[in-house]
Amino acid sequence: MARVKRGSNKVERRKKILKLAKGYFGGKSRLYRSAKEQVERSLVYSFIGRKQKKRDMRRLFITRINAACRPFGMSYSRFIDGLNKAQVAIDRKMLANLAVSDEAAFSALVEKARTALGK
Repeated sequence: MARVKRGSNKVERRKKILKLAKGYFGGKSRLYRSAKEQVERSLVYSFIGRKQKKRDMRRLFITRINAACRPFGMSYSRFIDGLNKAQVAIDRKMLANLAVSDEAAFSALVEKARTALGK
């Protein structure tokens, strides 16, 4: 069988891993094996983190909407139920943005939800 010389491929693969490990503490940024283990772990963390960020933002939106609904004497769940019954299709991100930036538009939505609930 012919001999395989892996010189350039091996170097390129190692350079890629060490480049991804730049900034890590100690041997994790300099030693190939440690760097490879940490880079793999870091990629897993980043994948998980992208999912968690979506959850965290949704929680923030819900908190802001709830805080904006309370002065109008309505809870978050009743507000969302009223919007659904009024067939208003606005996502929570836009509702939170309205609650923070445009109080008049948000109060109009609260009134629309209140009439749809029959109160």
